[in-house]
Amino acid sequence: MRYLVRAKVRPGQHAALLRAIERHSLGRGSVAEGEYLRNMADARVDRDGVVKWVEVCFCATPLDEERPYWERFFELTRVQNAHGNPCRDRDGSEPWACSSCDCTQRLERKLAQNGEAFVDRLRCETESRQQRGR
Repeated sequence: MRYLVRAKVRPGQHAALLRAIERHSLGRGSVAEGEYLRNMADARVDRDGVVKWVEVCFCATPLDEERPYWERFFELTRVQNAHGNPCRDRDGSEPWACSSCDCTQRLERKLAQNGEAFVDRLRCETESRQQRGR
């Protein structure tokens, strides 16, 4: 399944999240390890600081396996179905189809045009916070 995730970075976690992304340690130990970095590379952030990304997850409960990794850095504010119709994974005709399906391509293109790249903003905010703290 694919989910549209909305989240806010937890207070005080900006620098730690940026380090985890830059060191490629975000999600380390998870079965979806590489997916976390891809999600952050594609994530967008709006003026209010809401970060959005599309995530592929095969858990019975949405983001069940990923949630502890995300919740270290984010407050997940909304996780909603974003799969296309028909969904071959959901209807059982092709298990794990979401791995290579382009059913959310239109949504991902729309997200890419809104807000700004999350990692770029995170980097700027982290540098700004460090300078103010000096």
